[in-house]
Amino acid sequence: MTPRPASEERGPRRADLTAVAAGALLVAAAAVVGTVIERANGSLHVNWPPLYASWSPHLGPGTPAAVAIAVVVIVHGPSLAARLPWCRLVVLGWAGALAWTGALALIDGWRTGIAGRLTTAYEYLTVIHRFDHLGPALRDFTHHILNNAPDHWPAHVAGHPPAAVLTFVGLDRIGLGGGGWAGLWCLTVGTSAVAAVLIAVRALVDEPTARRAAPFLVLAPSAVWVGTSADGYFAAVAAWSLALLALAATRRTRHPAVAALASGLLLGLTCYLSYGLTLIALIAVAVLWLARTARPLPLLTVGVAAVALVFTLAGFSWWEGYHLLVERYYQGAAAVRPYAYWVWGNLACTVLITGPATVAALRRTFAAASTAVRGLRPSAGPLRNPTDRLVVLVLAALLALFVADLSGMSKAETERIWLPFAAWLPAACALLPTARQWAWLTAQAALALLLNHLLHTGW
Repeated sequence: MTPRPASEERGPRRADLTAVAAGALLVAAAAVVGTVIERANGSLHVNWPPLYASWSPHLGPGTPAAVAIAVVVIVHGPSLAARLPWCRLVVLGWAGALAWTGALALIDGWRTGIAGRLTTAYEYLTVIHRFDHLGPALRDFTHHILNNAPDHWPAHVAGHPPAAVLTFVGLDRIGLGGGGWAGLWCLTVGTSAVAAVLIAVRALVDEPTARRAAPFLVLAPSAVWVGTSADGYFAAVAAWSLALLALAATRRTRHPAVAALASGLLLGLTCYLSYGLTLIALIAVAVLWLARTARPLPLLTVGVAAVALVFTLAGFSWWEGYHLLVERYYQGAAAVRPYAYWVWGNLACTVLITGPATVAALRRTFAAASTAVRGLRPSAGPLRNPTDRLVVLVLAALLALFVADLSGMSKAETERIWLPFAAWLPAACALLPTARQWAWLTAQAALALLLNHLLHTGW
């Protein structure tokens, strides 16, 4: 992935800008068409299409910090990523993402931005008292999923397997109850996904690629939602399961068996945090394919099966819960939200949460895709080119996202629901020319700051 001379970059640079312009047009079309539909019949159930947000220009206590952190990462991020010892870079990447995401959340203030997000009527903390006795609560969990069921769960509890709400029950049990602790948990754990993606990219691609991607992972516009929803926490669990699988598959750890088993446990937990995150298995397949090994599979399977067995013995049936969720899904807004709009409106949301730099990088990903995919044939042997390996990893994340989109089970609100898939896309920014990193990072930060200052997001 050697940088090209400036003269050879003019053509690709123009193509990058064209891709960004196309992404901006997609967002504009989604906003205009969505506004027309919403004003005509209210079927989208969002105030600021395609995002679940409201127009609300404002400043807040996090504004100065967010601007300062953005400037520091833009000016010093690429050089620090290039020269810091690896372990320090991973820790600093997590710390930088935590600071950036926390500052963005605090633009809305402590209460609105962090402490109050998980206490609203459709969130997890409203039902903590119903889990005083875990056994009966889990055995009875599926009986409260449907809207017409007695004491039906609020939207987010019904929409996820019980591991999601049990996380906050556990925090409450150890004395960390309330919205403040829950918000800090999601913020801290959610931003660790940056470290996980860095580790996975280093193991599967190479270290220089991971270093070039690091500042873009930190300043991703998706931080606006990572800091305000439990889906950021889900994204981190999924990312760590894949990072551990990458370490086990490439044997970049002293204890590959432990890493494989831990990966399975986290992958199992991921599936019991969100039904839709079973699609993370598509990225896991790409990880094993890139490493050209199935060695971690037995222990990975044991880990996943162990989590499933615990929940099943406790009385919760994943399949029953999923089928009831589908029925509940169409008892609510999904019954009227038009698939014909959201199947492409969701992609406009993806442009907003990943940013213009990622759009440009995905253009380069698609340009290199044919070569990379040809190299996936079993007879071709291991992919040696780092670009090809990165392209395959990013394409796997995109495939999971597209399957989720076509399923019709992600109509709207994908700015938070798709965080586990979107977390991997900024890694493609390693394909952008190093000489222009500052400009692309500026575009990423500017978009996140505009979104958080002009809109009040619903999550």
